[in-house]
Amino acid sequence: METPNLNFVNKQNNLPNGQTVLILGIISIASCFLYGLPGLVCGIIAIVLSNRDLKLYNSNPNAYTANSFNNLKTGRTCAIIGVSLSAVFILFVIIYLAVFGAIFIKLFQEASHYH
Repeated sequence: METPNLNFVNKQNNLPNGQTVLILGIISIASCFLYGLPGLVCGIIAIVLSNRDLKLYNSNPNAYTANSFNNLKTGRTCAIIGVSLSAVFILFVIIYLAVFGAIFIKLFQEASHYH
């Protein structure tokens, strides 16, 4: 009778984009106040990559390490926060430009009447 091979190890892999999502999520928060655009771009890319990896993880959770899954969840949360802050900042910039643009146009029109 043969003894079973007990040296078999269930090797778990890292999720392909777990660390990338984390880095992009942090960058999206850090750069959301640079007129909102870099934070928005990095955040959206991170969310798209995290959606792919979540599908991959949900298809076979035992194949991936818990650490890479935690990185993925944290990066996704950071990306959502970064996209939200960037969107609010872009909205603020648009309102700011609209208000001060209207004031500038009104002042310019009044100044042109005097000449």
